Parts: sequence; C-alpha cells; structure tokens
Amino acid sequence: MKWVGGLVGLGVVACTYGYAWERTALQIERVSLSLPRLPNSFADCKLVQFSDVHLGHFFKPEQLQGVLDLIQNEQPDLICFTGDIVDLETQSFSAAIPMLAKLEAPLGKFAVLGNHDYRAGQQHAIRQGWAAAGFAVLDNRHVALGKNGDSLYIAGIDDALVGVPDLPKALAGIPEGASVILLAHEPDFAEEAARYPVDLQLSGHSHGGQVRLPLVGHVLTPKLATKYVKGLYHAGDSQMPVYVNRGLGTTILPVRFLCRPELTVFTLHQ
Repeated sequence: MKWVGGLVGLGVVACTYGYAWERTALQIERVSLSLPRLPNSFADCKLVQFSDVHLGHFFKPEQLQGVLDLIQNEQPDLICFTGDIVDLETQSFSAAIPMLAKLEAPLGKFAVLGNHDYRAGQQHAIRQGWAAAGFAVLDNRHVALGKNGDSLYIAGIDDALVGVPDLPKALAGIPEGASVILLAHEPDFAEEAARYPVDLQLSGHSHGGQVRLPLVGHVLTPKLATKYVKGLYHAGDSQMPVYVNRGLGTTILPVRFLCRPELTVFTLHQ
C-alpha cells in the first residue's frame, strides 16, 4: 500500500503548489492576430483582455492592482474585460472601482457580465460600478470606435447562461462589411456568433480548466466552455477566430495546476 501513500503525498504537494504559487503566477500571452476587414487606421492596434477576476476571499483588490499596473504598462489602445469580476459578493468590487478607473486606453474600456456577476445577485450594481470606472458595459449593444475616419465596432452580449443574450440586437445598425469584435463571457457561444458577421470573439469563463493534467488536459470545465477551453480557435464555417482567456482568479477551489492565470495582449493587423 506504499503507492497509496505516495499518491496522497503527491496530491498534497500538487495542491500546495497550485495554491501557493501557480494560482498567482500571472502569465502574459502575446497574440498577433489577423483580421482581414480591420480598417487601415486600426492596424497594429493593441488590445488587452483580462477576465474572470473573481474578486472575493481568494482574490483581493490589492492583488488586482498589480495586474492593472501590468495592463497600463502595455500602453493599450483598447481594454476589454470578458466577465466575472466577482465570485459571490460585490464588496471587493466596490473597493476596486477607483483602481479600475485609473486605467487609460485612448480607444476605450469595455466590459461584459459573466454568470458569477449574476450569482452575486447584484448585477445592476456591478453595471453601475463598471460605469463609474469608465468602462462601457456592452449588454446586447455595440460601440463604434473612430480613428482617422475609419470605424471599428466593439459589441457585447449579456451573459449566455443566466442573462438574456441577444446578438442580433447587439449588432443592429452596424454597417455591412464593417469589422466587429464581440465580447461574450461563455466561449461556446462562438457556435452562434460564427453565423453572423463577427470578426473575432473574446471570451473567458473556462479558466482554461483551472486544473490540467499531463497528457489529459483540462479535467472539468463549466457549461458553455466545453468545446473552446483556452487559447485561439476558429469556429463555424466562417472560421471566426475565438480567443479564450484563462482568467485571473479561481472559483470552487483556490488552486490552479498547469494552467496559470492569464493577461492577453493582442496586436491586431489585416
């Protein structure tokens, strides 16, 4: 039975590592992405995506400040948050609003809500908090970004699990042939988005699996994050790019294993 003790010991070591180190070992992923319909004026646009902070007992506002410093150091043109700023309570978000308000991006700051933002039961307060921080909440709507007479459209949907997502409404009024970036918390929504004229979907929700095993990959992912789990994919007949950010925080268990938290820095080009 020595092997049983060995497995238990290995599990303890892995959990300790996952909690004490990897859970906070942020990794910056740099992605160069081609969007053929991107207007000339937006070539080399730098977009920073962060997601799934899950502010609460295991992710404090002071920890978030370090991430925001890294975001600002990138000198982004555009900042996008793809859902789940809180886990189960909103007090920590209130403390983080002044920090988020200091972020600067000349083309704007945008956010969508995730399922945990609803689970906290204060989605309206979260929307108000994002607005106070200078983020436009894209709940089934879009914003046109202008530069040198060209336009790039940022659209977003309400949470696909517990909200009321309406992609046609979010895209209504966007000119035919325009370049559109969609924020959608749940990555598997890409199966729907790929049927529309969307150039890129940015998502979170999966945490990349949060716990991954060698040769196996992710052990478990939530609903609507089973097909697209982490990194870059191409969805549907249109081969629409969808990028899944691994998130910053954790939920259920405060551990990560072979799945470090992520900040994504995109450089967009034609």
